Amino acid sequence: MPNVGVRELKNQTTKVIRDVRENRAEYVITYRGRPVAVLLPVAEEWLEAETGRAVAAAKPGDDVRAELEELRGEIGRSWKSDKTGVELVSEQRR
Repeated sequence: MPNVGVRELKNQTTKVIRDVRENRAEYVITYRGRPVAVLLPVAEEWLEAETGRAVAAAKPGDDVRAELEELRGEIGRSWKSDKTGVELVSEQRR
């Protein structure tokens, strides 16, 4: 696994990424000669799994919706101002 310094990586990012993408190359990223990170190609199986997980996480389930509705009601019952939350935040930004 070849080493690539941070400065060299900055100057040759396109070349390094192309090598990772096309040749499945792996690099150890160094800073002042010491390893700080590893650059690896992404496995397709991992990418598909992570994409599915991210999509599922972005869509709140019924339990999350129910909890948010409960919180909304609790806040609404204890709200003491004549102004909405949006109006109060807008005033603070001025």
